[in-house]
Amino acid sequence: MNAPATFRTARELLLSLRDDQSAAAREFRWPKLERFNFALDHFDALAADARFANAVALHIVGEDGSEVRRSFAELSKRSAQLANHLRGLGVKRGDRVLLMLGNELALWETMLAMIKLGAVVIPATSLLSTEDLRDRFERGGVRHVLAGSALASKFAPLEGGFTRIAVGSSVEGWTNFDDSHRAPVAFEPDGPTLATDPLLLYFTSGTTSKPKLVLHSHQSYPVGHLSTMYWLGLRPGDVHLNISSPGWAKHAWSCFFAPWLAGACIFIYNSARFDAPGLLAALAAHRVTSLCAPPTVWRMLIQEDLGAWRGKLALREVVGAGEPLNPEIIDRVQGAWGLTLRDGYGQTETTAQIGNAPGQRVKPGSMGRALPGFRIELLDAEGRPADDGEVCIDLRERPTGLMSAYEDSAERTAEAMREGYYHTGDVAARDADGYITFVGRADDVFKASDYRVSPFELESALIEHPSVAEVAVVPSPDPLRLAVPKAFITLAPGMKASKEAAEAIFAFARGRLARYLRVRRIEFVDELPKTISGKIRRVQLRAQEVERHAAAQRGALEFLEDDFPALKAAGPGKSK
Repeated sequence: MNAPATFRTARELLLSLRDDQSAAAREFRWPKLERFNFALDHFDALAADARFANAVALHIVGEDGSEVRRSFAELSKRSAQLANHLRGLGVKRGDRVLLMLGNELALWETMLAMIKLGAVVIPATSLLSTEDLRDRFERGGVRHVLAGSALASKFAPLEGGFTRIAVGSSVEGWTNFDDSHRAPVAFEPDGPTLATDPLLLYFTSGTTSKPKLVLHSHQSYPVGHLSTMYWLGLRPGDVHLNISSPGWAKHAWSCFFAPWLAGACIFIYNSARFDAPGLLAALAAHRVTSLCAPPTVWRMLIQEDLGAWRGKLALREVVGAGEPLNPEIIDRVQGAWGLTLRDGYGQTETTAQIGNAPGQRVKPGSMGRALPGFRIELLDAEGRPADDGEVCIDLRERPTGLMSAYEDSAERTAEAMREGYYHTGDVAARDADGYITFVGRADDVFKASDYRVSPFELESALIEHPSVAEVAVVPSPDPLRLAVPKAFITLAPGMKASKEAAEAIFAFARGRLARYLRVRRIEFVDELPKTISGKIRRVQLRAQEVERHAAAQRGALEFLEDDFPALKAAGPGKSK
């Protein structure tokens, strides 16, 4: 079989076994590809197929009621035209192109065009500063920029003769994107695309260090996301909404590759600020069948009366990603909609590795089992397989959905791929049924009174309190126990930070956590420090605690368990 045929065979197997994760894991094999171009070999093939040609591939809805729809055939034709235009501007195979656009039509047109050309895309969020961009230019070798007109000023201080293309209103010194509509629509590639050719370069949002450069090929994400398609449970003709911002890997996961691998429609709801009622109305009005959102969004959604929407939605699949889902969120969604909110796990460096696929029993708190194509091992501190340890991918059968390398560091690549495994840096536990439960980042797990403490376990208990909106647990230095768990808490709307609120949360936690896991300190904050991709920077909170302890300082809204003698009088709480 030629390359597209082997790819289609693998895809069809996963679609046929979407409700049998064990069979899919047993039977699936990654297609062996020498040449592959997602846009030419897969997307254009869908566009030429009578079953998909006129189906809606992309549907963008604004909070003002505006709508943009494009079929597979229309996007195939338009991306070919845009590829011709970009080639005329000097964009060629292997060139690095920084792409900074919002959730707008031009983003999807450009991604397809760049893939057809064989250019290397550096996705960038609009939140980046000029200094962030300078780092990407210097370490990423940027030669061309395609950005929204309103963002052009960010690039003004940057030196060099890079190509500038503006989407939107005209900008002096920039070529206007709309000029591309005059280009011819018949596209011919300048040669074959090797499956191992570079395609995407991501600057990861490090919580502890400078961003790493994650390089993906024409197969590692485009083909590798077959595992993500399987985890999401997508079918041809589905309408899939993933809440994610452009510039991050999750956007490529679920707003580009996975839906189009399935032949599904990508649905986007644009609003200036997160609007839960507006989102729910859009889900109902546009018959969205699949919703993926980070836990932060799910936490805000469950503040609404979700039960009032039961019977009005077409949802079949609901999924969470980005950080682990707390059991309380899963229970609330199940109770309101009768749908099982499924968790999954992956990284910028990989596609979906672990997940609760459709039709499988979900265990509360677990992120599921190894997905088809991935052999997952948990390694202990000595590098031996165990039921509790670092999440690692066995490289004896290297999965397609794994990065090519950290482009900026052969040393980092070697460290991550050492001793026959890819090391994720995350710690988890596995039960007898193969279900894997996230414990935390290796950097976040800490010891208190000689017990290992998982911040996620404590956070999952605290988030169940109705006053708690968000929480991050870190070690706080203690002369007796080395460290004790401290919770930084943002309160739900209408709740006031007070001694009474702290006492209520302490009492609540005592009834749900073993004594050795007891939260000993609480501090109320207006917001938690996060990376620009929205991940909590516990490392910053840990450093702050060390500095405060050294200076014998206490936060203005910080409360200690010892401040409440009545709690001790009430008893020890939950035993170990």
